[in-house]
Amino acid sequence: MEYTKTLLLLTFLFNKGNTQANDCVPRELDFGIVCVCNATYCDDTPDNDPKIPESGTVYWYVSSKSGLRLNLSQAHFNSCEASYNTPVLTVDPSRRYQTIFGFGGAFTDSTGINIKNLSRAAQDQIIRTYFGRNGSRYSLGRIPIGGTDFSTRPYTYDDSPSDVLLRYFSLAPEDYKYKIPYIRRAIELNPDVRFFSSAWSAPSWMKTNHRINGLLGFLERKYYRTYVDYLIKFLQEYKNNGIDIWGISTGNEPTNAFVPFDRLNVMAWTPRTVSEWVADYAGPMLENSEFNRTKILLLDDQIFELPWAAAKVFQNPKAKHYISGTAVHWYLDQFFSLSILDDTHNLSPDKFILMTEACTGANILDNPKVALGSWERGQEYVLSIIEYMNHWGIGWIDWNLVLNRQGGPNWIDNYVDAPIIVNPETDEFFKQPMYYALKHFSRFVERGSVRININNNLSNVKSTAFVTPSNEVVVVLYNKSNREEDVVLEDPNNGPVCLKLLPYSINTIIYAQ
Repeated sequence: MEYTKTLLLLTFLFNKGNTQANDCVPRELDFGIVCVCNATYCDDTPDNDPKIPESGTVYWYVSSKSGLRLNLSQAHFNSCEASYNTPVLTVDPSRRYQTIFGFGGAFTDSTGINIKNLSRAAQDQIIRTYFGRNGSRYSLGRIPIGGTDFSTRPYTYDDSPSDVLLRYFSLAPEDYKYKIPYIRRAIELNPDVRFFSSAWSAPSWMKTNHRINGLLGFLERKYYRTYVDYLIKFLQEYKNNGIDIWGISTGNEPTNAFVPFDRLNVMAWTPRTVSEWVADYAGPMLENSEFNRTKILLLDDQIFELPWAAAKVFQNPKAKHYISGTAVHWYLDQFFSLSILDDTHNLSPDKFILMTEACTGANILDNPKVALGSWERGQEYVLSIIEYMNHWGIGWIDWNLVLNRQGGPNWIDNYVDAPIIVNPETDEFFKQPMYYALKHFSRFVERGSVRININNNLSNVKSTAFVTPSNEVVVVLYNKSNREEDVVLEDPNNGPVCLKLLPYSINTIIYAQ
């Protein structure tokens, strides 16, 4: 505890003298500490002066269960004396792996509804805190094609039965009220943000069960071409509204269509049907359209399905040609080894792996769904991101950017948690530990960074490391222990730096290579 107080004091003095940082306004809520933002104030993380640490100097950002939130201090190489048994973590910039594409979250209807419930000034604070230079610097956004369960109603963009020519296709009121305005504000803050889209279901009249959800609702083969036309119309309408779509997935969580009584909007695929649809329709039709640079992402579902996605679908050479990468969700990761990601990468090293949906509060036993201030849920995020980075993931994308205190709205009452929760009664929003867990990566590991090797035999300290395009080394360490951990970070070009990791703390260390 005394060390925490000292670090807080040093952090305050360093911030006061070297940055214009706004500090977290903490509030103890149901399960821990949140940072409170409103129309006039929100904590942030501005660039340092100098932006890149001087040779021999380390910038060290810490968030902890005890209440630190990206608090900044400095450390120095070759200036500490460690005991002979202090663990050493060795960074090796010469051993390089995948290139990182980015981090972000999803612009669902619920996100837009909740943002819209705040004043315009508070709305702008939320977009800045995610996409601004002093915020998380999100570089990826997921846009649902039509409705999801995180809408107030089930809908697609053409619910007119048998409209094969798609004469009645149109974006929904939700797009114009809850998605497009906030997406365009994000682009204003970060013109390099990239968007990918997923459809939860085709229009019900295109499906074998004629429903937006339900068991075994496949796309009817006679509508394979029509459905691609439908998706291209979506791409065109969003482009007309100033939003270019970088990628499009084959559909959100298709295996939910094999689960009895599941009410989620869904459309079923099998390895055979999705590979045929991509090979003979989606791939060639996109290639021959103005959207021929749009990436196709396979699966968009749970990690245990990767063997069929990578092995069976890629057995179709035409489908493999058109697919750029595989999208995976995190919800069942605790039951499977992430070595599945390694196997998938090794099978097709030219196809990227992108984690495209994660949230806490989704398990059936999670109660309440929104656990305000829960450090444990932030820990779930940081440990998952580290693991995905260490197993060939090129990015990590959160689910809803913003929800309310119930965890919705959601038309099937499928409530979950989110990094930012709004409190419209006071025109405030709460930034949870999950927000800071993601920011420890998204703020510092910019697009084009490359993961590098870090040797770490500790069970209580998890780690990953990168070299950025600016030639900085970024190391993220998480101490999952309830006690302080002394470690030495060793770089072959700089020497050792001693770090005392607080209990349950996220540590981002940055230095010039």
